[in-house]
Amino acid sequence: MTKHRTADADELLNAVGPAFGKLRRSSLLDVENPISQKDLSRTLVLNIVLEAEQAEADQPREITVGAIAAHLGADPSVASRMVSDSISAGYLIRAASQQDGRRTVLHLSPEGRELMARFRRHQRDAFESITADWSEAERLEFARLMLKYVAAQDALRARGER
Repeated sequence: MTKHRTADADELLNAVGPAFGKLRRSSLLDVENPISQKDLSRTLVLNIVLEAEQAEADQPREITVGAIAAHLGADPSVASRMVSDSISAGYLIRAASQQDGRRTVLHLSPEGRELMARFRRHQRDAFESITADWSEAERLEFARLMLKYVAAQDALRARGER
């Protein structure tokens, strides 16, 4: 590779981190059936619970406030406030653990499931709006690579939890 191509590649790769940061800081486009800012914040917690519930049937994972904190990389008190807010809003339910009755675990309520379904539709609508002038091949390739990136990130996290 020439130095020019290396500099271009470095510039492109250096731009990825700030781009992810910008995505995280911005709310989704105002598409049909917008999600409130408060509910967008709640989906951070709800998504962790939903992913645990959708884990392999033979390996169900119970999610606690501590697991939410660890997953978000947040202080337990912050996670506790986020969970309490989602419970107060009617999106989460506390229950006794089936594995250890002394522990309290979290489950999505029917309202939480509906919010997450609406959020998924909203995400899809936003993606289609943002990429409206992309070719179908570009959309699908970006989606494939994004999913590959997230799977690699999940694999790194799983190795770190062992």
